[in-house]
Amino acid sequence: MKSKKNIQPTVLLFLLVVMTISVAAQNKKKERKKEFYFSWGYNKEWYTNSTVKVNQPLLGNKYSFVNIKGHDHPGWDEGLFTKAISIPQYNYRFGLFVNKKKELAVEINFDHTKFIFADQSARIKGTLNSKNVDSTVNFNQANGFYYYLNNGANFLLFNIVKRWQWFAGNNNKIKIDLLGKAGIGPVIPHVENAFFGKKNKQGFQFGGWNIGVEAAVRATFFNYVFLEYCNKIDYARYSNLKVFEGTAKHAIGTYEMILNLGGTFPVGGKVKK
Repeated sequence: MKSKKNIQPTVLLFLLVVMTISVAAQNKKKERKKEFYFSWGYNKEWYTNSTVKVNQPLLGNKYSFVNIKGHDHPGWDEGLFTKAISIPQYNYRFGLFVNKKKELAVEINFDHTKFIFADQSARIKGTLNSKNVDSTVNFNQANGFYYYLNNGANFLLFNIVKRWQWFAGNNNKIKIDLLGKAGIGPVIPHVENAFFGKKNKQGFQFGGWNIGVEAAVRATFFNYVFLEYCNKIDYARYSNLKVFEGTAKHAIGTYEMILNLGGTFPVGGKVKK
């Protein structure tokens, strides 16, 4: 017998299709004054090398791990249909086209991304136990070091969206649009780390801000269901991240590829005569 977790993605897709078909039936005679859309999808990230700055004043520590390498943890490549849909790196969008003539929208844009400080020989520079240090450490969990934003680096953006119509088939059964997006918002990381064997109290927190730009190709079928492929660049600055007896700062650049499935339908239309 299949578990409930195994059928969640299928149920989600079924409900999405039923909802969009229902909306289509109710609104096929309406003009689109405004247009609401939503989507759910999954992502893959590549990160720039970055520096993690640690400040532990009570311990006499103020040091940095310089030019470190990080990677994501997609999750969907380990069996998307064998776990809850919110465990892999996912994303969702809610948007409203407020000006159909100029094709402008506002959007809530959330990416559940994951960042892991890779096992590596990491340069440490600064003050450790009130003494100057410029050396390397073997950064891995066996040596008492880890730094995870593995339950989310979590980028939240409030976007302005511009759409350009590219192609429309007969009776608009298939439409292909190009979208450009730009926005700013907070980051909401889940912070989990240990330095020199000293663990933090892990958890979610507001941890700074991010800005991002995104380009997407959206194929819409029968006016109400769409598939969207996106490329995104994001810059995030994390601050006051919780570490043992102190805080950390961290700034990273991110390149993302995203695939979304969504629904779109009109709001505020009027019935044609």
